[in-house]
Amino acid sequence: MNFDLASQPQFVQTAVGYLLQAWDIAKVWLMSPAAWSQFGLLVAAFLASWLLTKRMGPLLEKLLTPKSEATSILATGRRFLLVFVPLLLPLLAWGFTAIGEQATRALFGSGAVIAFGKRVFLLIAARILVQDIIADGFLRILGRFILLPIMALYTLGLLDVATAQLNDMTVSLGNIEFTLMAVVRGVIAGSILFWLGRWSNQQTGTYIHKQEEIEPATRQLASKAAELAIYGVAFLLLMNIIGIPLTSLAVLSGAIGVGLGFGLQKIASNYISGVILLLEGQATVGDFVELDNGMAGRIIQTTARAMIMETYDGRWIVVPNEDFITTRVVNYSDQGSSNRYEVPFRVSYDTDINIIPKIIETAVAKHPAVLDTPFPPDCEFRAFGESGVEFAVEFWVNGIDDGKHRFTSDVGFLIWNALKEHNIQIPFPQRVVHMQPMGDT
Repeated sequence: MNFDLASQPQFVQTAVGYLLQAWDIAKVWLMSPAAWSQFGLLVAAFLASWLLTKRMGPLLEKLLTPKSEATSILATGRRFLLVFVPLLLPLLAWGFTAIGEQATRALFGSGAVIAFGKRVFLLIAARILVQDIIADGFLRILGRFILLPIMALYTLGLLDVATAQLNDMTVSLGNIEFTLMAVVRGVIAGSILFWLGRWSNQQTGTYIHKQEEIEPATRQLASKAAELAIYGVAFLLLMNIIGIPLTSLAVLSGAIGVGLGFGLQKIASNYISGVILLLEGQATVGDFVELDNGMAGRIIQTTARAMIMETYDGRWIVVPNEDFITTRVVNYSDQGSSNRYEVPFRVSYDTDINIIPKIIETAVAKHPAVLDTPFPPDCEFRAFGESGVEFAVEFWVNGIDDGKHRFTSDVGFLIWNALKEHNIQIPFPQRVVHMQPMGDT
């Protein structure tokens, strides 16, 4: 069968050319005594590595495994090294193969076969690293789709060829021109920098939030500033790695500015409002706030765009930061101040109302959460109602009267028990109906 290679597409011709070169190399290896000796050295290196791993592996695991309760830096380092024990076999084989390569090059002047085997062992090590050692999902994806393909090309000796091809292909974007190799390099570097930035941000945020001597608002602001700095540095490094000068981003910066001025103005407003809130400390995580529209809840999280409030009925409400600046907000937790509540009640007209304040104030003061400052419980006369004399007791507590702090409910029980104890009647509405007989029609 005649096969006209010239009539096929360019990529087919290139692939066939590489296959023919590989076949020629394989024939040389199969017919060369030096190649067979290198195959023998590869097998010997693998067997020696396998035997050493069987003996050294358990010893290393025993040596590197700390006590379960140990938390020192040394114990942490030992746990870190313990994870890499599965790499022992391919790395030992790679080391033995490297020694064998030097010997075969000195004896035969050639070491292509054993050099290929050495690269295969590195590929195996990379696969073990990705499949069995890396636990982070994002890093595992990077290893699977970036590290392993690169190692496969390196093993086959095609990495330099692929790099040259990518360097020859250029892409233009406005006044910016770069090669496909720069794009690949940018994807790889950007992925690694993104992961490092996320990890650094988590570690920095955890460290900052542990500094309890700093006010919560200041800690939150410092955490946001560190996040901006980390990702800003990552962006500058990425631009430098790709090879794009920052002066070339002037047009892009202008477009972003126009977008912020029109379509993203709300996002920018919320972001700036969030910075103002952190600087002024008007509302921060842990505060119980009530908005102008009646929504109330405790702030459990702050983001660059909004604050997340949790109500006592378990709902999460996302409130844009701008609402905390442009509308009235009541902060019940500001400066840790106490709050005043009152419970209304009424007594019968048959009661000596002069004794009511002392009875009620004494009963309410027994509640462990009721404060003596700024004012002790105060029972006040309010009105002569239709069914009884109306009173209300005012009291101060630290906290919000809802959820686990049912202050008015507890005080209501105290009032009921105190009135019952003194045989004071709590009236209920009564109506007198007069039946007028109907006259003769």
